[in-house]
Amino acid sequence: MARNDLSNSDSMDELLEHPAPFYERVKAMIKTKIHCGAWPANYRVPSESELVTLFGYSRMTINRALRELTAEGLLVRMQGVGTFVAEIRGQSALLDINNIADEIASRGHRHHARVFRLTEIEADAQQAFSFGMQQGCGLYHSLICHYENGVPVMLEDRLVNMQVVPDYLQQDFTRITPNAYLSSIAPIVEGEHVIEAVNVTRAECVYLEIDEHTPCLLVNRRTWTGRQEKKIVTSVRLVYPGPRYRLEGSMRK
Repeated sequence: MARNDLSNSDSMDELLEHPAPFYERVKAMIKTKIHCGAWPANYRVPSESELVTLFGYSRMTINRALRELTAEGLLVRMQGVGTFVAEIRGQSALLDINNIADEIASRGHRHHARVFRLTEIEADAQQAFSFGMQQGCGLYHSLICHYENGVPVMLEDRLVNMQVVPDYLQQDFTRITPNAYLSSIAPIVEGEHVIEAVNVTRAECVYLEIDEHTPCLLVNRRTWTGRQEKKIVTSVRLVYPGPRYRLEGSMRK
């Protein structure tokens, strides 16, 4: 059943060897199964007891992983019945990948961007885990602030898979947004969002021209490309100053 399906996977073994908290390893394993299509919508996930036996982690660790995946909308937990992979439809509005330049233009306003960083880096442990690669592998890193009528409205801190998008560093991101470029090079087939209210760092306050007490909204996003073999294209941290920006969406069944 699902237990054997997990325990026989080499890719699962690699994920479990990454230097990350145990609950994050369990989350990554489950996300991989969902995103590769092995666990389709309404698939019954192994029980907490089965996962405890499989991984050798505590029930508290397994429970935290399942709770967080449920909060992210990837799983549905039914008391006394089990845990299931959530239906993707109905959450589509939350997974829309919009181009901020187009959003600003649609309001009749002017968009421009400043590029603060555009370089190649070696992935640290957390970054490597996010991309499912080995620590020390190459990634592209960009840090760009987007402005609406001259006012900073979004700070985009992005990592890009250089194997999927080799020419990323050659682009002029004052003329095209990373979102628009990546969508044209590596069409998105899946994405995940985690949205939370945060206190930003001092450096982020400087980039966004806000004081340290300004409430901000953080969107952490990963996107995948490829129909036959899905690959992570990018992981991005988007920071919006609360008083200057609003995220909207609608849901349909």
